[in-house]
Parts: sequence; structure tokens; C-alpha cells
Amino acid sequence: MASNAREDILAAAKRMAQAHGYSGLNFRDLAQDVGIKSASIHYHFPTKADLGAAVAQRYWEDTAATLDAMWADTPDPVRCLARYPEVFRKALETGNRMCLCSYMAAEYDDLPEAVKTQVQTFTDVNVAWLAKLLVAGALVRAEDGEDRARAIFAAIAGAQLVARSRSDIALYDALVGSYRAAGLLPA
Repeated sequence: MASNAREDILAAAKRMAQAHGYSGLNFRDLAQDVGIKSASIHYHFPTKADLGAAVAQRYWEDTAATLDAMWADTPDPVRCLARYPEVFRKALETGNRMCLCSYMAAEYDDLPEAVKTQVQTFTDVNVAWLAKLLVAGALVRAEDGEDRARAIFAAIAGAQLVARSRSDIALYDALVGSYRAAGLLPA
């Protein structure tokens, strides 16, 4: 099988998981979406757990690259932090989707260990990036960076969840605006 078949499967699985979570990953539907046989998916991902872990890993890797590129593009850490909500907003802009790892985190008790690990890594990557910028921007002391970063991450993920439940990106923007007004996020 060509490597682009694997990439096509991962892309389709990402869309599916952003809409329906880990429990919504279905090899038959995925095969139909990609235009291949279900057995072809099993060639690349023998089990649903393998597929779920791979798609979650790819998701956090892509997010880490996006965050690093954002900082390279906006080297002022405070201005860069102000752009952080854009990352989660993009999922809402794409068919009212959720952050894949946030969706999977809601299913945590039912996830295989390999998927749990990747979901936790997503959070760790976001929190570490946020803490690094908070400290670099002199918004918090180094010892307070991780706590503030977790609060920002949780607030943004929560805003996405609330906005998705209403199919209302304007609600997401309003919540982010309230976080800025309260001082959680830089304006």
C-alpha cells in the first residue's frame, strides 16, 4: 500500500474523530470515506487502538508544529499568546468540529492505554508551550507558569466545547473575549 493511503486514512480518521470521538472511529465508514477496502486500513492499523493512537499522535505533532510556527511568525511572546485561541477556533470553522484530543479526553475511561498516552501528550504539549510563552513574556514567574498555562488551556478547550454545543463560533469569540477582559489571556 502506498504511504499516501496511510495519510489519507489518518486525515479521514481525524475528521471522523473530531466529529464523533474515538468511539465514532469505524473502519467500515473510514474505508468508504477513503475509497478503499476495510482490510486496507487493517494493513496500516491492525486495531482500532492502533488507529486511535496514531491519529491522536499525529494531531498533537501537527499542533506542536503549528504552535512553534506561530511563535516563529509572532516572536513577541505576549502577542503570540494572544493568538493561541486561533488554534482551537480553526476546528470550529471546519464543520463545527472539536479539538480531536479534547473530544477523546471526554471518553478517557473507555480509551485504550496507547490512545490515553497520546491524548495526555497533547495536553502536555499545549501546557508546556503556553507556560514557556507566559514566562518569556514576563506575565508570570517561572514557578507559576504551568498552573496559569493549564488554566488557559482548560478555558480555551471549554470555550470550544460550549461553542460547538451551540454551533456558534461567535460564542467562542465572546468567551475568549471574556478571558481577555478577566486577564486570563493577554488582549
